[in-house]
Amino acid sequence: MSLVAEAFVSQIAAAEPWPENATLYQQLKGEQILLSDNAASLAVQAFLQMCNLPIKVVCRANAEYMSPSGKVPFIHVGNQVVSELGPIVQFVKAKGHSLSDGLGEVQKAEMKAYMELVNNMLLTAELYLQWCDEATVGEITHSRYGSPYPWPLNHILAYQKQWEVKRKMKAIGWGKKTLDQVLEDVDQCCQALSQRLGTQPYFFNKQPTELDALVFGHLYTILTTQLTNDELSEKVKNYSNLLAFCRRIEQHYFEDRGKGRLS
Repeated sequence: MSLVAEAFVSQIAAAEPWPENATLYQQLKGEQILLSDNAASLAVQAFLQMCNLPIKVVCRANAEYMSPSGKVPFIHVGNQVVSELGPIVQFVKAKGHSLSDGLGEVQKAEMKAYMELVNNMLLTAELYLQWCDEATVGEITHSRYGSPYPWPLNHILAYQKQWEVKRKMKAIGWGKKTLDQVLEDVDQCCQALSQRLGTQPYFFNKQPTELDALVFGHLYTILTTQLTNDELSEKVKNYSNLLAFCRRIEQHYFEDRGKGRLS
């Protein structure tokens, strides 16, 4: 987003308070949404919960095509539609709600670096597993992704998406990686996150930031999504403080607020 566009969005956003009927859109929860999109949606939900901002989750088969960026989740707040965690964080900040204002400049830079790590490693690994691992593609991805649509559109859309993701993987140097190499990348990412978290409740001690929301979205979804095997979730389970971290956020920001367990 350009500086002019960002300033314009900020001005509009700041003019209106957060409404009670704010809505988050994602794909169908039970039969359609894939691991990476579910993780992204949960990260945004966690972030808004941490900001004490109410949001209603609405599932739509065509959510991906409704989104202004073609990615989910997206939120509809007043007359504004904003997609993906980064722009949503900025939009919410313009309304006077920020989780990271208390951090120093060095801490903010560190937070952004770890968020990049999660997006570059965990998100990319999820996409690889969904669209490049043949077992997962054949048993899970194609049928779920195309489930709302009739034949042959279901197959056409799934193959089109697979082609797009494979092209991206090739562009970033992941095209020839093996599954074992991808799982090793996930392990290294989890190790780095575990070391940064340490014994703290959140990554920057006692208060969560958007980094905590992002990490929770991905780790929790990895832990609770049934795949063709448990190799991905086992990488996360090797780090007890990350498991405790996920449980802490689930309990405090979802269960304790009457939303029940997420899984």
